[in-house]
Amino acid sequence: MSLDSRRISREMLKERRHQAIRLHEAGHGIAQIATLVGAHRNTVGGWVNRYRREGEAGLEVQRIGRPVGSGRKLTLPQENTIRKMVIDKHPEQMKLPFALWTRDAVRRLVKERLGIDLPVRTMGLYLSRWKMTPQKPLKRAYERNPKAVRDWMTKEYPLIQAMAKQEDAEIHWGDQTGINSQDQVGRGYAPQGKTPVIRTKGTPEKINMMSTVTNRGTLRFMFYQGSMNASRLIDFLGRLIRGAKRKVFLILDNLKVHHGRKVKDWVAARSDRIQLFFLPSYSPDLNPDEYLNGDLKARLRNRSQSREKGRLKAQALSIMRELQKKPEHIRSYFQHEAVQYAR
Repeated sequence: MSLDSRRISREMLKERRHQAIRLHEAGHGIAQIATLVGAHRNTVGGWVNRYRREGEAGLEVQRIGRPVGSGRKLTLPQENTIRKMVIDKHPEQMKLPFALWTRDAVRRLVKERLGIDLPVRTMGLYLSRWKMTPQKPLKRAYERNPKAVRDWMTKEYPLIQAMAKQEDAEIHWGDQTGINSQDQVGRGYAPQGKTPVIRTKGTPEKINMMSTVTNRGTLRFMFYQGSMNASRLIDFLGRLIRGAKRKVFLILDNLKVHHGRKVKDWVAARSDRIQLFFLPSYSPDLNPDEYLNGDLKARLRNRSQSREKGRLKAQALSIMRELQKKPEHIRSYFQHEAVQYAR
């Protein structure tokens, strides 16, 4: 049976050519070989002639069809130029009315810079070939100071590490978070057009939590009602040092209460047990404890809701106690790219 060479792999086609040569060297005629390997006699004759002229090289299977990249509207240098702009610049820097690089934004960039108008779908194919994927962006405050962030990661935190080693202190990363029973739940499967319904209480239940984590897997936390103030913070700090076997170096963000006079005086009176340090302003992504907060809320979304008062706190407490027993899981928060410096 004759086989269409366009429908078989290059490896199989190469093997058919070698088989034809072996049969020819064994004394079989061209017509007989053509029948045995499923090819036209003229095709087999061409294989034999190329083998005589070129040897093994004559049996190599050449790629058929158009060369890769032919037919594209952008040349390779043009592709490299646009790709570099997308990587190195924001749309605003290129004077484009977009917050992020979308297919339409890159398409607009190509049109303005190169004068080439591409369909949106084609632009998506280019982005895919450039190994770019749509991703949820991280939030950065305009007030964030990049130099302060660099100094923190390369100078200030290494100094804190050295001091902790010298004083035999344990570095804790602290943060507060709020939890609401009406927070958005996760996704769930349902028939198309039949959006699932979750019943919630008319009056939402709210709790707040302060916690700390260490890169050795230690987790400490406290739930509280109302906003964080000096008294609640001092209460937490007192619990923290009572349960610590070593001096505590606690790294916090710049919430106003963290710098309050009462807190400073309380810490100063216990300088042999605890010392506070502060992250650069507007830099929550540098705090590993943020990943604990996200983890807690994600786990709560997967729990069934209840109209029973106090159920939210009970569920959160159960999750936090479970996490306390998993130091390896707490250590995994420090694997995220933004906080790997703190490992």
